[in-house]
Amino acid sequence: MSRLLDPSAFEGKLWNGGWQPAGGGVLEVDEPATGRLLARVGRADAADVDRAVRTARRAQPAWAATPATERAAVLRRAAQLLEQHTDEVAGWLIRESGSTRGKAQFEVGSVLDELWTAAGLPTQPQGSLLQPIGARQSLARRIPLGVVGVISPWNVPMLLGLRAVAPALALGNAVLLKPDAQTPVSGGFLAARLFQEAGLPDGILQVLPGDAEAGAALAAHRGVDMIAFTGSTAVGREVGAVAGRDLKRVSLELGGNNALIVLDDADLDAASSAGAFASFFHQGQVCMATSRHIVLASVAEAYVDRLVKRAEQLQIGDPHTADVDLGPLINRTQLARVERIVKESVRLGARVRCGGTHEDLFFRPTVLSEVTAAMPAFQEEIFGPVAPVIVVADEDEAVRVANDTDYGLVAAVQTGSAQRGLALADRLQTAIVHVNDQTINDDAWVPFGGRGASGNGSRYGAEHSLDEFTQWQWITVAPQAGQFPF
Repeated sequence: MSRLLDPSAFEGKLWNGGWQPAGGGVLEVDEPATGRLLARVGRADAADVDRAVRTARRAQPAWAATPATERAAVLRRAAQLLEQHTDEVAGWLIRESGSTRGKAQFEVGSVLDELWTAAGLPTQPQGSLLQPIGARQSLARRIPLGVVGVISPWNVPMLLGLRAVAPALALGNAVLLKPDAQTPVSGGFLAARLFQEAGLPDGILQVLPGDAEAGAALAAHRGVDMIAFTGSTAVGREVGAVAGRDLKRVSLELGGNNALIVLDDADLDAASSAGAFASFFHQGQVCMATSRHIVLASVAEAYVDRLVKRAEQLQIGDPHTADVDLGPLINRTQLARVERIVKESVRLGARVRCGGTHEDLFFRPTVLSEVTAAMPAFQEEIFGPVAPVIVVADEDEAVRVANDTDYGLVAAVQTGSAQRGLALADRLQTAIVHVNDQTINDDAWVPFGGRGASGNGSRYGAEHSLDEFTQWQWITVAPQAGQFPF
């Protein structure tokens, strides 16, 4: 079986149905685990974005007019091709984003879910018959937005791009995908080749790797009808401000400062397993990662002991050459951020129970105890393998501490009583709550999205994507033209 991608074919290039030179020069993509050059791709500039928008606007009407069954078939074929190329795709995720093999395989499986789920969208009911007004027929129907710009991050690059790309395409839109400059292959080019092989017409999906210039140009372009952005809250605010000037639709999926609450009746072995996974999976570089472990005082020391033991047993190394639990952080900027948060929190009184050190980009799983609300480890989204533990006296304090943040993405509760967990969930100001689970959960068919500083309340997933990537059109039809009093 031939490969999806030949690196020599896309060197210095963009994708618009074929490989094309980029106006902004070249992006060099380094492997985080080794620092070695992995790929050289095109850097899109504002002129590249403008050309892509014009191409997409010309191509989109024919794609929207394509029968729903044919659009659905393209999505199904893309899923089948991904199943055939799983190892190749996982290999790029491992080397380009520092994913462990388990994380890469999990991501590919989640992308498959997104593709199969999106394939069901074109044949869903696309509107409703409204009550007639006299002899006039009245109906409402969903129509495509037109051109959707997707700006995706580096941490879960294929999934967080495709969860917008797949439903947008399925519902008749053209898509311009700007993957992060650190993951242009796994975040963009692999998807482009899957859809090309699946029979998607040229110009309907274009991939524009680039930096802030390309993202800003995409957000500001008047020919783009929607921006779907996943990334940091700071950049999301800028994207929303730029896109909002033209009143285009904006979906913002942003950061989190997520709480795992451990009550005094919890199974501490299960709770510490959930806590370790949620703080250390993919080196903590997930918006849903547990950033604060909020533990009732009566079980706090026993929980911390178990959490430390689990952290100390985790293996760290190059995920491309070894079967490890944690790989590298994405870059030195992120390393400096994690190191600053840990050191500053320790200076303010936190205690390092394990970890706190690194070799190159490999940061050891770290457990901090005696964390308070005054510390960066409490206040900031860490995006690294750090588990801060905050001790509280009772449930009421646990709720107050969990809600003491501008973010509102996800929380989890560990308890021996599901009813107790549900009652506590009613008091948590997050868009998602998991009882007796951990915080990192995302399925293709659920209404996924954040609130507060975690997003603007948009929702991805199954029928919820119908609302996200289409707009309503009201139509009336009278049997014949009538007279009016004017």
